[in-house]
Amino acid sequence: MKYGLHGKLQAKPGKGKALAKILMQAAELMSKAPGCELYLVSQDAQNYDEIWITEVWKQESDHDASLSIAGVRELITSAMPLLGESPKAGQKLQVLGGHGL
Repeated sequence: MKYGLHGKLQAKPGKGKALAKILMQAAELMSKAPGCELYLVSQDAQNYDEIWITEVWKQESDHDASLSIAGVRELITSAMPLLGESPKAGQKLQVLGGHGL
């Protein structure tokens, strides 16, 4: 069964676009990460400072290993000052399948 994460990052007022840009850079890094099948960055249509990330991995250990990819820690560090609240753990999911996977 595949491993999934779904979570929200709340940017400081007016910082959603900058946060989304950093997360899109992370998506580029994840496109080459072993086991990453989906890294989707979305912005709430009503609140541009609310950014959602949906991830699907072959297995949880692939996700864990992705945190050591060159550049990932630097992106995390650059995103932290843009956050309006502390990040909460994403919702862990057992991905069953569906269109696109």
